[in-house]
Amino acid sequence: MISAMSALGMPYPAALLTAFVASAIIGIFDNVVEQVVALAILMPVVASMGGIAGSQTLAVAIRGIALNHLHQSNLKLLVNKELKIATINGLIMGLVIAGVVYMVFDSWPLALIICCAIFLNSLAAAASGTLIPFTLKKFMVLVWVTR
Repeated sequence: MISAMSALGMPYPAALLTAFVASAIIGIFDNVVEQVVALAILMPVVASMGGIAGSQTLAVAIRGIALNHLHQSNLKLLVNKELKIATINGLIMGLVIAGVVYMVFDSWPLALIICCAIFLNSLAAAASGTLIPFTLKKFMVLVWVTR
């Protein structure tokens, strides 16, 4: 079976590079994480929500490219649509998870931080999930889709 990374022609170490970069960035804030242990518990929740949103947006974009529905002329329309959906989903999921965080940790500031993180992560996932496949297609990296 062909994996997504080998289909894009990227070596497996490149896939791990993003995980190491994220770990290094988290490492910069290790003293903050030590002080607020709840952040260590909640970071995977934020990352997971962004991954799910990005995967869904990526599927829509790749389907549009494969069916020849996504072109330069309608890319802006799709990006705007995905960002509107991400705004609604990010707010709803951010507020729901913020409510759970408040009930568990009894901290409004932490709940607000998690709500904002999920909201911004949803927006970033929608933008990248739409623009990255289009960019790869433009530079003929998505050969399996452009044929």
